[in-house]
Amino acid sequence: IRSALSRSQVHRIVCAAVGVGLGAPFASPAAAQQSADSITVIGRSLPDAGVAGFGNLPLGSAPLQARIFGTQQLGDAGITSIGGITALDASLADAYNAVGYWSILAARGYTLDNRYNYRRDGLPINAETAIAIENKERLEVLMGTSGIQAGSSAPGGLVNLVVKRPTGSVRSASVAVRQGGSMLGSVDLGERFGVDGRFGVRLNAVYERLDPQERNTRGRRSLLALALDAQLSSDSLLQAEIEASHQMQPSVAAYSLHGDSVPDVRRIDIRRNLNDQPWREPVVMDGTTASLRWQQRLTRDWTLTVHAMQQRLRSDDRVAFPYGVYDPLTYDCPQWCDSFAPDGSFTYWQYVSDNERRDSNALAFTLAGKAQTAGIAHTLEAGLLRSRFEARFQDQVFDIAGPGNVDGSLTTLPSPGGTDANTHRDESSTEVFVRDVMRVAPRWQVWAGLRHTVLERRSERTSAAADGLRPTRYQQRATLPWLALAYDLGPQTVAYASAGEGLESEVAPNRARYTNSGQALPALKSRQTEFGLKHNGPEIDAALTLFNISRPAFRDIPTCISAKESCTRRVDGSARHRGIELATGLRQAPWAWQASVLWLDAERRGSIDAGLNGRRPINVPRATFRLSAEHELQSLPGFALQAVWHATGDRLAKVLGDGSEVKIPGWASLDIGARWRQTVAGTTMIWRVGLDNAADRRVWKESPLQFGHVYLYPLQARTWRCSLQVSL
Repeated sequence: IRSALSRSQVHRIVCAAVGVGLGAPFASPAAAQQSADSITVIGRSLPDAGVAGFGNLPLGSAPLQARIFGTQQLGDAGITSIGGITALDASLADAYNAVGYWSILAARGYTLDNRYNYRRDGLPINAETAIAIENKERLEVLMGTSGIQAGSSAPGGLVNLVVKRPTGSVRSASVAVRQGGSMLGSVDLGERFGVDGRFGVRLNAVYERLDPQERNTRGRRSLLALALDAQLSSDSLLQAEIEASHQMQPSVAAYSLHGDSVPDVRRIDIRRNLNDQPWREPVVMDGTTASLRWQQRLTRDWTLTVHAMQQRLRSDDRVAFPYGVYDPLTYDCPQWCDSFAPDGSFTYWQYVSDNERRDSNALAFTLAGKAQTAGIAHTLEAGLLRSRFEARFQDQVFDIAGPGNVDGSLTTLPSPGGTDANTHRDESSTEVFVRDVMRVAPRWQVWAGLRHTVLERRSERTSAAADGLRPTRYQQRATLPWLALAYDLGPQTVAYASAGEGLESEVAPNRARYTNSGQALPALKSRQTEFGLKHNGPEIDAALTLFNISRPAFRDIPTCISAKESCTRRVDGSARHRGIELATGLRQAPWAWQASVLWLDAERRGSIDAGLNGRRPINVPRATFRLSAEHELQSLPGFALQAVWHATGDRLAKVLGDGSEVKIPGWASLDIGARWRQTVAGTTMIWRVGLDNAADRRVWKESPLQFGHVYLYPLQARTWRCSLQVSL
């Protein structure tokens, strides 16, 4: 194709085919009669409560909140990365989501930690990489503190990736194109064979040419995943899977404030990539993950599961990095250290960290079953989880290259290439847990969990003589409880109250500028209380949640400078987030609606800096709203029109010395699309088209604070997309 047709011609051919497919029912009523007569609805999918660690209990009646994103929902929205799910639920938000880099999410206003807040089929993984979702059956997000599932993680939410497993005969292929030049092709194949279908296989393969609307950001990614299972006997199941992924693409650098002002995004060419310097290199991320799971039914009510996983990540992290305004000779920053200058100029830094290795291993033993004691029915689960993580790096380049400007008029030479020490990390944890669901009365249930965690962490500079500092090593122990009381108000309706804890661990960096260099802070326990009302019916799903989360905050006091022992890292008050979540889904043919709202009151409390107390966190909106609708045309079975409306309140970007605040305005945007499911001669075809940001709104989407610098990311310009999925 590449040799015979231009890229634009290929895109037009594919989208013309999709357009013909979507237009066919209007032109040919007879063809419309051949389409599938099943009605596809949107709404909250409610599988079992595995995301929360309670096995096969229905999530609809569990006293907690979770968000479930299935393959159809992701496909309709054109989502191909974890970061895309922020468009589907108000409780999730972007937190430094850069094109060409790994996804970073926030939940209930807290930024999730890519090292500790991600699970894959329930086992911990490192998400400091590009994670493919084409071989995932669904993405699950457990909202709130996650001590019920994780020995160490940031509060707000826990993401679990559920891998596609063999189910039966699967024959599916897809092709998709997106404005700018991206093209994707994928296959999903599965089969069961042997006596009574005892053996199963599932293969997923993906190749995508990445060419987003931002200029000179072409790249590619690929995925090859294989899942196998064997029903060794009626009581024994063995499952194995492995996936290998690759992504290579220049990342897109963020904009920033112009001095203390928010620049007018309408006067900025948002298709310009500030990373586009002649010496820039792509970010390369490779990952291989494999797991083996054995489930053995011991008795009618008890099952033993042994689950092991290994993850190997390799990456080359490189970027031409706009960062403040610095003197290239003295490295002093006279004024604009956390933003660009008022005229839009800045300093380019060259960052190169090649051959980064992050390896994770996990092994879990779980015993689950049912018991009866003193007239109380118990659904029990107990287990042991052992995990290890090792990160190995080389010395990195992080050095001044030269001046730059937002208009892209300045081209600079690379930095001299001097290297700085990086930091190796080794971590291990041993977690013992028990969970119990007790039916204490016909309408009353008690859900309880307890997790005891032993953490051991150490770090060492990559250059032995770096700063003249010794390696850091420490151990911490913590026991995290979780308790909920649930009351059945009626069929499929439950009210509940819960309380739980989460754990984080922090250490003062191994740098000479810290008075407590290499010393661990006390174990940081976050605490959450939650009250909820849930209904899960055939036509209506609804959940109303009130939550309050308090998390210890730490910072450097006073602000660090290069001088030896100039600051101390310490706990300084807390970050308290309390809010109201509302999520509803209505399915009443021919309409399906889904809405979610988050009202969030987040503030710092108890800081020795009175100017911080009562202040809203950076990049956290007070209100977020998502509304999606789908309408199936009764005269054209299988054809549906879709729309998603996003609305977000303003976000704090910076606090000035006089206490005044710099904010980016709130914004709203509309995505529209259509889907036609057609079945002809046993072949199902799903045609999709979409137009994201249909009104072409030009706004700043988020304002994260990273590495002491304020960043601004624009909402992507209006983008069309189309795809065709064929299944036999």
